[in-house]
Formats: sequence, structure tokens, C-alpha cells
Amino acid sequence: MRKAMSCATLVLFVIVVVTMLGCAGSRTQKSAGDVIDDGVIGSKVKTALLADEDVSGLQVEVETFKGVVQLSGFVDTAAQANKAERIARGVQGVKEVQNNLIVK
Repeated sequence: MRKAMSCATLVLFVIVVVTMLGCAGSRTQKSAGDVIDDGVIGSKVKTALLADEDVSGLQVEVETFKGVVQLSGFVDTAAQANKAERIARGVQGVKEVQNNLIVK
């Protein structure tokens, strides 16, 4: 009985470890936690851009991968592009900002 219980415990442990490794991200893939975190960060950046009167937040696309935010789309001036980058950098959780905004 004790041997069967030890075997069952070992099997359960292996299943848990394999499941946890399956949920872990890699350098090029997101874990489940990364997906949630990036979604929150991206939403906060987009909301902050939409709330700003100087930046045309509707024309700025926000993509997030492991805390790195990429801004793309169009703005009217270089000052707007710079301000959009500053706004994105100010959001908690943002590790880096790649500003690919194009001035019309």
C-alpha cells in the first residue's frame, strides 16, 4: 500500500512539473502570464494615449511582447511621436518602447 502511494505521488509530481514547464514561456514565446501582463500593459498604454489631447491615440497602434511596447501608425508631428513614446514609457510594467510612428 505504501509503495503504491509513493508511486502515485511520484506520478502526480511528474505531471505537475510537466504542466508547469508547458506553461512557461521562452525567448520567442509567451507564457500564459506574459499574455495577461502584456494585455494589461498594452491596454494601459492605449488608454493613456487616447486620454492625451496632443497625441492622436486613434491612429497609434500598440503591440506588446514581454513588456516591450511597439508603437506604430501615424501622427501629425515629430513632437506627437516623441510625446507618445514618453507616455508609453511612463506606464508601469513597460520595459522598453520601440517608436515606429510615422509623421504624416
